Amino acid sequence: MTAQVDQDVRLSTALNHSATHLLHAALRQVLGAHVAQKGSLVDSQRLRFDFAHFEAVTADQLQKIEVLVNEQIRLNTEIATEVCALDEAKKKGAMALFGEKYGDHVRVLTMGGGFSVELCGGTHANRTGDIGLFRITAESGIASGVRRIEAVTGAAAFEYMAQAQKKLSQAAQMLKTAPDTVVEKLDALLAQNRQLEKELSAAKSKLAAASIEEWLQEAEEVKGVRLLIKQIDGNDAKLLRDLVDKLRDKLGNSAVLLAGTDGERVSLVAGVSKNATAVVKAGDMVRIVAEKIGAKGGGRPDMAQGGGQDNGKLPDALAALRESIRNS
Repeated sequence: MTAQVDQDVRLSTALNHSATHLLHAALRQVLGAHVAQKGSLVDSQRLRFDFAHFEAVTADQLQKIEVLVNEQIRLNTEIATEVCALDEAKKKGAMALFGEKYGDHVRVLTMGGGFSVELCGGTHANRTGDIGLFRITAESGIASGVRRIEAVTGAAAFEYMAQAQKKLSQAAQMLKTAPDTVVEKLDALLAQNRQLEKELSAAKSKLAAASIEEWLQEAEEVKGVRLLIKQIDGNDAKLLRDLVDKLRDKLGNSAVLLAGTDGERVSLVAGVSKNATAVVKAGDMVRIVAEKIGAKGGGRPDMAQGGGQDNGKLPDALAALRESIRNS
């Protein structure tokens, strides 16, 4: 059998490899000389580059990095290689990987007339223009002080752009606007949505406030404390806090817990007046209910909240809380 190299795969890999060198140089220009390679992955489909940096790379910085790399691609300069002594390579400003062991003679790869000068023994394109196009697809943190950039080049980069354009066109159709006005249309819709949310919240507050007088009648006297534990519709935490405050003020020396439900979600808010915390604490009220329905919560003796998924045991949990306070 004779081993044979897939030339298409090799070429695509070479393009991605050359792009990592341009990316490394661009990162150092935009982010600073502290940037150093911490790892990389190059194959025929994509490239991945890990580097030292102390914070997330901003969208503006990513754009600048992408512009720098694509400028070098458009210049279409020759990718030059030479073998020279290690000391001579260092004098040329060649970047070396920390921790790597090099022999007396090394292979120096120069791109963009000095834009990137690195020690490298891998396969590369002949000219920067061979890369065609460079697009960053993701940026993330992978460890303390280490960031990762993922990108595509050549045909994969054009396909990435085509898919992005397709999604933009679909979004424009859904918004009934042109692709170049999608952002403005979204801004308008989001502003409208915020206004509607305010109006809905105000309506809920008025509706709930109208029910407060009825709820007051459900409070029971336990050890000198007026206790009200109730399940209501809606799990808006802010609204629940407002209702608990109003109920607590009207009841006087009291302990109140409201469990707001909306579908499968439950929000718990408890408030206890200062003199009543010797009998029951808000944090304990929320904790007892939360534990029984598989939720989480806690807080101060006078105010606490929590929530999670409703596992169908909320009525039993509220009943158990009443009994716990009565028998404590």
